[in-house]
Amino acid sequence: MSYIDDNIKENEHVVYRTKLHWAMLLGPAMLLIIGGLSIPSKGMSGLILFGLGLLWGILSSISYQTSEIGITDKRLLLRIGFPLRRTYDIALTNIELVDTYQPSLGKLLNFGKVVLGLDGKKRGAFRMIDSPLEFRAQLEKQVFAVLKQEQEAKK
Repeated sequence: MSYIDDNIKENEHVVYRTKLHWAMLLGPAMLLIIGGLSIPSKGMSGLILFGLGLLWGILSSISYQTSEIGITDKRLLLRIGFPLRRTYDIALTNIELVDTYQPSLGKLLNFGKVVLGLDGKKRGAFRMIDSPLEFRAQLEKQVFAVLKQEQEAKK
């Protein structure tokens, strides 16, 4: 079972799921290539670069495979990172701002950063999100739906 499925409450259902983007593996891949090509000419320095790229690639791959992001009809659930795992369980009523940023390569490959403004002027930034504009649209849709339900309940 996944983190999201394990932490879903009764009368709650998942509206949208996404994950981290595969582009997070490009940095380690470049370091592996550069290190591998420089081994014949640089010797130990090239081997160290290759080893660092391999370690970074393994950690990034595990992070990519184990990270989950889900929007339910009441909460935003995130589990990101390896070996430093961060888990977030944010009520949709606490979200005041959803902002996205996509660099040029992010627009081309469809990944980016999502910044959440929470009540109390707290901010959370999540990088390398797959399809950040779709994620933002789904999150805003659910936030507005929850706020509308609260307003109707007050009447």
